Amino acid sequence: MNIVSGKLRIIFVCNLIFGMTALPAFSQIKIDSVIVTGYLKGGILEEQLVPISKINLQKLENENVTALKGLSGSAPNFYIPDYGSRMTSSVYLRGIGARIDNPVIGLYVDGIPYLNKNNFDFDFFDIRSVDILRGPQSSLFGRNTIGGVVNITTLSPFAYQGTKASIGYGNGNSFSIQASQYSKCNDRLGISAGAYYNSSDGFYTNDFSHNDLDWYKGGGVRLRLQWIKSADLSFDNSFTIGYLEQGGFPYGKVDTLTWSASNPNYNDKSGYKRFTVSEGVSFKKNLDKYILTGIISYQYTDDKMNMDQDYTPDSYFSLIQNQKEHTIYQDIVLRSKEDNRWKWLNGASCFFKYLDMDAPVTFKKDGIDRLILANANKGLSLMFPGEEIKIKEENFVINSFFKIPTYGVALYHHSFFRYGKWLFEAGLRLDCEGSHLRYDNGADIHYLFTMTMSEYREIVTKLKGNENLLFIEILPRVAASYNTGNYKIFSSLARGYKAGGYNTQLFSDILQNQMMEDMMNDLGVHLTNSAYSAYNIADVITYKPEYCLDFELGVNYSSNTGFNFNLLFFDIICTNQQLTIFPEGNSTGRMMTNAGKTRSYGVEGSISYNWKNLKLYGDYGYTDARFIKYNNGRNDFSGKYVPYAPQQTVSAGVDYTILAKNNQLLPDKIVIHADVKGFGKIYWNETNTLAQNFYTLLNGSISLQKKPFTLELWGKNLLSSDYSTFYFLSMGNSFLQKGKPLQYGLKFKINI
Repeated sequence: MNIVSGKLRIIFVCNLIFGMTALPAFSQIKIDSVIVTGYLKGGILEEQLVPISKINLQKLENENVTALKGLSGSAPNFYIPDYGSRMTSSVYLRGIGARIDNPVIGLYVDGIPYLNKNNFDFDFFDIRSVDILRGPQSSLFGRNTIGGVVNITTLSPFAYQGTKASIGYGNGNSFSIQASQYSKCNDRLGISAGAYYNSSDGFYTNDFSHNDLDWYKGGGVRLRLQWIKSADLSFDNSFTIGYLEQGGFPYGKVDTLTWSASNPNYNDKSGYKRFTVSEGVSFKKNLDKYILTGIISYQYTDDKMNMDQDYTPDSYFSLIQNQKEHTIYQDIVLRSKEDNRWKWLNGASCFFKYLDMDAPVTFKKDGIDRLILANANKGLSLMFPGEEIKIKEENFVINSFFKIPTYGVALYHHSFFRYGKWLFEAGLRLDCEGSHLRYDNGADIHYLFTMTMSEYREIVTKLKGNENLLFIEILPRVAASYNTGNYKIFSSLARGYKAGGYNTQLFSDILQNQMMEDMMNDLGVHLTNSAYSAYNIADVITYKPEYCLDFELGVNYSSNTGFNFNLLFFDIICTNQQLTIFPEGNSTGRMMTNAGKTRSYGVEGSISYNWKNLKLYGDYGYTDARFIKYNNGRNDFSGKYVPYAPQQTVSAGVDYTILAKNNQLLPDKIVIHADVKGFGKIYWNETNTLAQNFYTLLNGSISLQKKPFTLELWGKNLLSSDYSTFYFLSMGNSFLQKGKPLQYGLKFKINI
């Protein structure tokens, strides 16, 4: 935890290319010899009283962090498991998380907000630093920042000029290459351009096809232009294109007696593709008494997922999900100059998202026979022994079309008041968000009842309708700190908010049940409260927003000798906490529901020490997250732990640098790095009967640097720890995803 303090120096420089996405202001705060970079809209006035974990470029390189999931455990209670599909990026902070739909954190890359969680798992490229703001940030950022904010900053052509390139190879036939050029044309204009490509054969094989399963490949380009038009006006432009394609997902069926998972073994094609474009522009304008900053951004996402939904060699059904989304975002901030005891900012923001989704589910022979016909004939056999229903089609498609426009507007204010060694912060946000769902689902089959029919009869089932959601929220925050120089004590109280949404993934199950009911009605058999009516659309199609009240109390110590220590206590009460569950029975759908009330409390600590050529650091997080009130109508889970969030996160590392003096034969510098990360205990279900125990991962690297060249040997999970990252149910079967095995590789870099 870093509690930001000291004198503020705004170094926000902006670029402009028509139609491109922007970089909001960021600040550098100097604490003696330590530089802490933290993102805040419009630039921070003096300091925001929020725990910040900073990961600099050197740490990213030493730990070979190549994606957001690689940051898991790098901050206390910050956990991002690898769920196989790079469309699924679940983030957990302090016992709060989301497996599907809306995220619990806000993600910003060069100021561009990633409002779609599908885009979180991208390849890191030219990253300068990462800041993790822990705890609710809703008063500034609004929706879906109930856990915090991750701000990623790329390298600026004003900070570095020259060429950076690298090429790497590792086990699993992993290959990477990237190159970037940074140019400062003059004191007012800077341009950077870069490209990358990554690929891997993966580490798992599908026993059914005997082919590589979790392979991937992807690449992209990034362009940035920064223009200081005058001393009072500057622009920043950021433009990125990214492409990703991966194979299937390594989910193995679990033997529930021995709790061991078999190798992946399924017959239908599975994989994921994604294409993204981000453009934006921001500006900073110095006025006589104020500073005005603005952002406008656009993002386009086109992704496609194929999935064998039963994950077995049987032919039940498969899913093809095509999504296209357009997002426009704008933010304007007016703030006071930085020479007053009272400083403030006023902001207004808005966004619009439009999602077009086509998600057909293909029912195949085993699914038709064992699910639809078995259920239908089970009831009929009691009344008409020896008779049965037949379906003509060997395969049929359940069509699912969704159009989901979402919009939001907000007004917010933050004030900072300094009195001696005290600093007080107060913020308030009025947030309004609306969402509309238009769905059009249907299936067409031909059936025959042997007792009364000689020819197949057509049944056409349709589900078509509209739903609307509207949320208007008041999101306050208050905080105070006392700073003696080396010591700082702070406390805060904030209200967090995570938007509600729609359970689109459950529509195939809903339509399946409706189709069976239509078939029975066509036969004149009208059953009430039957398995055919298991789903009520009004009950399952939407879920409510989640709210939390977060209290924090922390202390920070920084010495002039390189020693830093942070300790924080938090206590969070959540109402209507959003929880991903699997409906009972032969379902493949996941749905979001609302638990009545949960409480999450714990501690977070970090320590670091720099002495000559030695760097030591460590982070620890403990979370006790339990249901206070949650009854699903069948079970009372009060007192049980919230699933999927680890009770502990541990991270410790050491860097040792060896310098060579004027020796042409030896490297200029040798950097030896080792770190260990630990996670657990993680419960897989609400009953707390299934769990992943605490596990650790040992990682390391050795870097040999001889300007302008660097040769790096790295390894992850060096002890080949056996662990699981994901558990789920499908068709009444249990599945686990094993964590990545030992990984190692070699990387060659050049900086000219």
